This record gives sequence, structure tokens and C-alpha cells, in this order.
Amino acid sequence: MLTALSIKNYALIEDINISLQEGFTIITGETGAGKSIMLGALGLLLGNRADYGSIRDSQKKCVIEGSFNISNYKLKEFFETEDLDYEANTIIRREILASGKSRAFVNDTPVNLSSLNALGEYLIDIHSQHETLSLGNNDYQFQVIDTIAGNEAAILEYRQNLKELKKLQKRASNLLEEQAQATKEYDYNLFLLNELDEAKLQPGMLEELEERYEELNNVEELTERLGEAFNFASQEEIGSLSTLKEMRASLAKITSFSSNYEKLHERVQSVIIELDDITEEVASAMDRVEANPEELEATNEKLQLIYNLQKKHNAGTIEELLEITEELREKVSVSENAETALSEINEAIGNKKTDLDKIADRLHQNRKKIIAPFIKETEKILAELGMPNARLRIDLDSQEEFFVNGKDQLSWYLSANKGGDFKEMKKAASGGELSRIMLAVKSILAAQSNLPTIIFDEIDTGVSGDIAQKMGEILQKMGNSMQVIAITHLPQIAGKGSSHFKIFKEDSADATVTRIRTLESEDRVEELAMMLGGNNISESARAHAKALLN
Repeated sequence: MLTALSIKNYALIEDINISLQEGFTIITGETGAGKSIMLGALGLLLGNRADYGSIRDSQKKCVIEGSFNISNYKLKEFFETEDLDYEANTIIRREILASGKSRAFVNDTPVNLSSLNALGEYLIDIHSQHETLSLGNNDYQFQVIDTIAGNEAAILEYRQNLKELKKLQKRASNLLEEQAQATKEYDYNLFLLNELDEAKLQPGMLEELEERYEELNNVEELTERLGEAFNFASQEEIGSLSTLKEMRASLAKITSFSSNYEKLHERVQSVIIELDDITEEVASAMDRVEANPEELEATNEKLQLIYNLQKKHNAGTIEELLEITEELREKVSVSENAETALSEINEAIGNKKTDLDKIADRLHQNRKKIIAPFIKETEKILAELGMPNARLRIDLDSQEEFFVNGKDQLSWYLSANKGGDFKEMKKAASGGELSRIMLAVKSILAAQSNLPTIIFDEIDTGVSGDIAQKMGEILQKMGNSMQVIAITHLPQIAGKGSSHFKIFKEDSADATVTRIRTLESEDRVEELAMMLGGNNISESARAHAKALLN
């Protein structure tokens, strides 16, 4: 529960500090005094986004701090999951600067707004004035029924499976599109693939073919030039080998005279060995060179085939042609294997739908089980609130389609008067009736949940007199099991509170500020009397106020 609230430098609030108690707390004040401002500040504490224009003095930071006693609400696991220090008396602080920066802390540990928002859902339910209209909203109707039915975990499981189903369906749709496109191009792609496969391309083969073509196309010149080279090296009279051998013999006769001559002799010997080896290779090359018109024609045809493939596929190398071959092979494979892949995905979709059907049926059964008791309890509370003839009908119809909350369609109908027709909730109820229905729903939800605190912002809109008295009794009863805070303009409700705060505006020399103070005994009598009769308080109004408090 909320035990203390501090607000500094926010809108009309300069500095407010209040301590709150268990049970039913009342907040009153004239219209425009700042009640909604206080709720806005509390919303920031629970993770709402900041409006930097709400900072009162731009030279100072806005600080909102709340203390919460959470010892009885089993939140240790949440704190561990969020990596926060757990304290039985947890302090949440929000700091907002005019520069646009905002910081949030839980027990002095910095947190992001999503974590703060998640924690806030365990701590406080703020019922704003416009929320009453949400009774006619289908999402809210589902939320109420599922909360009472205990469907929260099943809803999360269902939505995760629904998300996975949609992914599978998208994959199947994409595969169908790919299959249709691949089918259109299949014959042409297969032709191109076969053409490339028949070429039997290998890395480096183009260079080898070009070299072989040059050899075969220049046989005569190769024979002539190799022969000349062989003769220059090996002729007995003028050949280089003969000359080198004579040179070697001359140097051999003087090697004993100096190491220099010995080295020269060795170098000539090395040259003779190398030249002799070269001469043998030239002779071998001469033996291999021969005219082969058939091979020349085949090599030329192979080269022209590769050149044509390169031009057709805009490829500069054999390697690029090989990459294109694999791409075509993949495209052809998609078309040939699409049926198998599609069959596998469709099987997965079928399995996922089966899982969803099971969860949706569980959700349906849980909802169906609690609807009748919920209607009975709601009608009982409405009778206490001056609607004895009100009848609530909730239709729950299972459909074939998977919706975000299961396969059910849920509709709430109301017959407010005896013998009246059932109409949709948003069309059947007036503002005052909606307020009473919302209070009935909230009281039932409060009994089901372990929520520490609920705040009602003028839940009494459109009611007065005895109905307001009954509303106060219900709020007071709710305060026996949780902390209830109600902002009200009705003295019948204000008189039921176990503690009472008044919000008011005060003018100083240079500014108007919002302040809040605790009302005790005579102050409460005066406040209720003023609510009953205006600023000119009569003794009868005071007597009535005392009666309400007693």
C-alpha cells in the first residue's frame, strides 16, 4: 500500500508531503484545486511519460517520491527478475528536468519506464473519470472476465502461440509467392543451368585452354624457333655447349694457381650443367610439338563456348560463371522442392492451430464457469446501489477464427429497467448508471485480486442522495481488505472515509500554489457542511455533516 507521497515542483504544486493510512481515504477539494494534478504526479511515479511543461520552476528539478509497504504482496520474484533490491518498504522516485531528461529509481536503483510501469501494475489501480466509459469497450470487458477467471497465464501462453502461428503463416505465404515466381522462370532457369553444367567448367580452365590454343595455332613457328635454340646450344663447332666445354678445359689447367681460378672453373661447370638441362627440355618440347587440327578445332570451340557464356551472363571469369551456376541451381531447387517445404510448414501450422485450440478452449471454459456468478454478484451490488431491476447479460460465443484473446466473442448487455430490452452496455446505461456498474465491477475485482491500492477519481459522477450513501458503504467495505482512496465531491461518500485530505489553492505574493492538509474532527465537519450547503454554512448543514460522519 501507499504509505507516503512527496511531490515537489510539479505544476501548481510547490512542495507536498502526505502520509497515508490503511482503509478508506477521502480526498476533497473544489474543482480546479489540483486533485487531477496530484493524480498526474502519481501517474509519473508509476511509469507514465513526462510532460516537461508541467515543471513548475524550470531552474529546479521536479521530484516525486512514494513509499510503498509491499511486505504482504509476494513481489520478491518480480524484484529478482528485474534485478532490483527488494525492500519491504520500497521507495520509488521520479526526477524530471526541464532540459528533457527524466530518471526513475526503485530503492535508489535506476530503472527504465517499462520496469517502473510493470511494478506499478502490482501496486496501484488508478480509476480515472473517463475509464468508466471503458465498460462498453470489448477489450476491457475481456480484461474483467479474464481477471476473475484467472486466465492471465493462459492468455500469455495463447498470445505467444498466436505470434508463432502468424510467423508460420507469413513464411507459408512468402513460400507460395516464391514458388509462383520460380514456376514462371523454372524452364528458362533449368535451360541455363543445363547449358552451364554441360560446359563442365573448372576454375583456371580458361587460361589453360587459351595457352593450348596458342600452342596448337603456332606449331610451325614453335618447331622452327625451338630447333634454332637447340642448334645454338648443341652444334659441335659453334654450339654454346661445345664452347663452354673448351672454356672449362682451359680453366682446369690453371685452377691450382689460385682459388679465384678454381671458382671460375666451378661457375663454368654450373653453367654447362644448366645449359645442358635446358637443351634437353628444348629437345623434349620439339618432340611434343606437332600439328593436330582436330584438337585445335575442339579447343577453339570450347573457348568460344566459354566466351559466349561469359557474354550471356555478363561474367568476367570462370569463377563468376560457377557462382551463377549455383544460384541457378538454387532457384531450380526452390521450384522442385517447394511442395515439400510448403507441406512441412503447413504441417507446423496445423500443429500450432491444435495447440491454440486447446488453450482457447481452456480460456472459454474458464470464462463460461465464472460468468453466471459474476452476473449474480454484479446485480446484487447494483440492487444495493439503487438499480434493483438492472439485469446484466454476457454472451460468450466461440468462433472459428483466432482472436487476440482466444476464439471467443464477448458481449455485455444491460437492461436497466424492469421489462426493458437488453442493449449493448455503452448504449443502455446513463452516466450515473455506468458509474454504479463500474463500482460494482471494481469491488468484485478487488475481492479477487491482491492489489494493495485502488484510487477512484470521481467514481460518483452522476449519482447523489441515497445512492451516494450506498456507494460510500461499498467503498468503505472495500477498504477493509485493501487501501482505497477516493476523490469525491459528494459528502455522503466523504463521510465514510477513515481519513480525509483536502486539496486547495492558495495565493501568495507572486504565485498560486496547490496545497493539501489532513482534516480532523471539526475540520471534517466544516468540510462536509460546506459540501452540503456551500460557503455559507448553516447549523443544519453542520448537524447533517456530523450525522454523516457518525
